Amino acid sequence: MDDDRLPTKLWVMAHLRRCAVEAIPATIARRGEAMGGLVLLKLNQLEAGCRLLSQTRDLEGRLAWFPALEGKLVPEADADAYIERTVKRDPDLWVVEIEDREGRNPFEGKIL
Repeated sequence: MDDDRLPTKLWVMAHLRRCAVEAIPATIARRGEAMGGLVLLKLNQLEAGCRLLSQTRDLEGRLAWFPALEGKLVPEADADAYIERTVKRDPDLWVVEIEDREGRNPFEGKIL
């Protein structure tokens, strides 16, 4: 790596540990490239549907999240189909699923 960012694997594992401490169900649905893979969050709001957030950077280079599928709640099957298409384009992608009825994102970074 040519900058000071943590490897993706370590960064994801640290956030999952924090989720466990806060009793937020979170799992790795797909492991990507350990050093520099991007992360896609699947915020599963159970009966209400799922929202997807793609990891990105803002104009100042800080971590941010871009809402996929226009930020809409979609059925889980539609979210999974989107994830499948995205993984075909980016096989290094990590997918983390978080179950939270309110759809909160426990990972650092603002939502754009």
